[in-house]
Amino acid sequence: MRRSIVAAVLVIGASACTADASPSASSSASERTAPSSSVSVAPSTSPTDAPTAAASPTSTPAPALSLDLPEGTDARVVTATVAAEIGAEGGTMTVTVTSAATERIDELVLRWPTEVNETLFIAPFTPSEERIRDGGPPLVQPWTKWVIGPGERGEPEGTTSIGWGPLLPEATLTIELAVARRAPGPLAFDLQVLAGNDLLTLDDGEAAELRIEVP
Repeated sequence: MRRSIVAAVLVIGASACTADASPSASSSASERTAPSSSVSVAPSTSPTDAPTAAASPTSTPAPALSLDLPEGTDARVVTATVAAEIGAEGGTMTVTVTSAATERIDELVLRWPTEVNETLFIAPFTPSEERIRDGGPPLVQPWTKWVIGPGERGEPEGTTSIGWGPLLPEATLTIELAVARRAPGPLAFDLQVLAGNDLLTLDDGEAAELRIEVP
């Protein structure tokens, strides 16, 4: 999923104006002006007159906050949708993944560029005093990892990866992520859906990578 030459010719026409001056009768032959020889003026060449060289094609740069495709791929098919409800302070991003495979995906992983954190901080839960206070309830979480790469299990540098447990055959997993806004303005970034570090496949045969746009 990644990512006319216009030639203008200007013709300049020069018109010459000729003055008809008759010599007076008292002028001597020597004082009469000899006929002037005609002067041929070569047309000047302007930059626009020269043939325009064809511009060499340039490659389209990858969009900002994009991800490189991982080396490993997984032929198991999933469908994935994202619903983002993010305002001036933040909100939620809900990712829904449904497996069409007949085998269990041991660990479903979501991955995005870590640079997104400068504008939107995405986390698997909303921090609270109750969660972190001494003697509080145990931090039982549905997520299996939260890694800013490079990680010990091959998570690439410059990426954030959240594992969300297993996805059973033909089952649906709904992942709700908490989003805190750190800077105003719209943002677009890549979100990959993986089995471990291998990119899964969408039902149209494309890699399971989505482009997320937040206003």
